[in-house]
Amino acid sequence: MKILDQVFRLSTLKRSEMVDITAQVQEYVRQCGIETGRVTVFCPHTTAAITINENADPDVQHDILLTLNELFPQHRSGYRHNENNSDSHVKASLFGASETILVKDSTLVLGTWQGIYFCEFDGPRTRKFMVTIEGN
Repeated sequence: MKILDQVFRLSTLKRSEMVDITAQVQEYVRQCGIETGRVTVFCPHTTAAITINENADPDVQHDILLTLNELFPQHRSGYRHNENNSDSHVKASLFGASETILVKDSTLVLGTWQGIYFCEFDGPRTRKFMVTIEGN
């Protein structure tokens, strides 16, 4: 079994956005020559996250962000954290820091409409995410 790690960087353009990173992760799997295994995508930031969701209709990402911003507005009375990003910490905690995806025949095992997203909740920023592949 091989274990391979890679750090990827990206620049976000908005305070909240979902960046499709599926192609980057799939290309890394292909380059590594892993036939079968699993991939973990990890976000080392407390105001960003990783999720899997629909990648066919961009309105889905819009609707997710709209809902999050309505449920967890940036300016809410009662927040104590003084960096004006408490909502970003809450959103990142709800989504989580990582996702694990199976690999079969050197291809990510995702549903027809699924993609992997880096979720920015406190941008714009330069961010990174890590990909670890375990497999043969």
